[in-house]
Amino acid sequence: MHIVIAPDSFKGCLTAEAVCEAIARGVRKALPSASVVLIPMADGGEGTLDSLLASGGRRVCVRVAGPLGEPVDAAYGVLDGGVAVIELAEASGLGLVPEERRDPLRATTYGTGELIRAALDDGCRDFILAVGGSATNDGGAGMLQALGLRLLDEDGLPIGPGGGELGRVAAIDASGFDPRIAESRFVLASDVTNPLVGPQGATRVFGPQKGASPETIERLERGMMHWADAIERHAGVRLHDMPGAGAAGGIGGAFLAFFPAEFRRGIDVVVERTPLREALRGADLVITGEGRIDSQTASGKTPMGVAQEAMRAGVPAVAIAGSVGPGIEALYPHGLRAVFSLVNGPMTLDEALRNAAPLLEGAAEQIVRAVLAGRKEA
Repeated sequence: MHIVIAPDSFKGCLTAEAVCEAIARGVRKALPSASVVLIPMADGGEGTLDSLLASGGRRVCVRVAGPLGEPVDAAYGVLDGGVAVIELAEASGLGLVPEERRDPLRATTYGTGELIRAALDDGCRDFILAVGGSATNDGGAGMLQALGLRLLDEDGLPIGPGGGELGRVAAIDASGFDPRIAESRFVLASDVTNPLVGPQGATRVFGPQKGASPETIERLERGMMHWADAIERHAGVRLHDMPGAGAAGGIGGAFLAFFPAEFRRGIDVVVERTPLREALRGADLVITGEGRIDSQTASGKTPMGVAQEAMRAGVPAVAIAGSVGPGIEALYPHGLRAVFSLVNGPMTLDEALRNAAPLLEGAAEQIVRAVLAGRKEA
């Protein structure tokens, strides 16, 4: 029996590689003779860099500014063929900021710009940007500043970092913007379609999870609107209601306005650069999963993308999740046959997180035993 294991990470708990290994142990408990292929996956959020580098390439470590300006050690990847992978969460991610210090008024994407600059210095001109998991709501302003764009206030002085400064932008000076940007190609791996501003925009939808209070939300929204107006005057690009501009606290809009960039569904970018399609040939079962599976998974999350590839290959796919929410029936037409929770009894969230690996192992064992029982009955 040939089984492909292709899950995302379980956020805040296990990497995609660790999830693969736990599931594989469960598969082998049920069927020691199974042929198992492990393919850690991602969909443009945290873990995308690791997933893509697993297929070949090199990791380059750089000291950059973190979300609150403090130095952090971040990395970018250079895939075989010279394509650079920049994962925003490496330099500007929410996971870099303790919950009590989260402040989108101050958080900046400057470090992400430093990663891009380092990759340009490395000779890279093709980029994949994984933009999920940001701690920021600065509209990509910090990233642009790191690459030479000057954002000036009414006195002609540079504005400070963070979304709280966007309302002070009076002029945009692109004379020092890195000319290598225009020579490059940027693919944004993201499933976010939110516009820059408004009820479904970057601030109102994602601001609360980054530490923004209701009062802060209003201030950030006013600043983002001002920023969108300034970009429209400078670049002639209206980002206000443009799909995808609200990705990662508005960094999507910065790419659309100032870079030769295009959006692609994150899971599609990852699938194309991993051995998933090859592994599916002749497979009997695919096991995927992530921390939570619900109606939002159908918007292009890893389990949906893996199931779609499995369906094209004629292979049944099942998923394991830390928690299962409402709306999973939306996934069935896309190739996902069943969804299982790893929780096997009453337990707290802390217990589930602490024991995620053995719980995954147990769930995978039961899935394979059920498949084997079905085959015997058939």
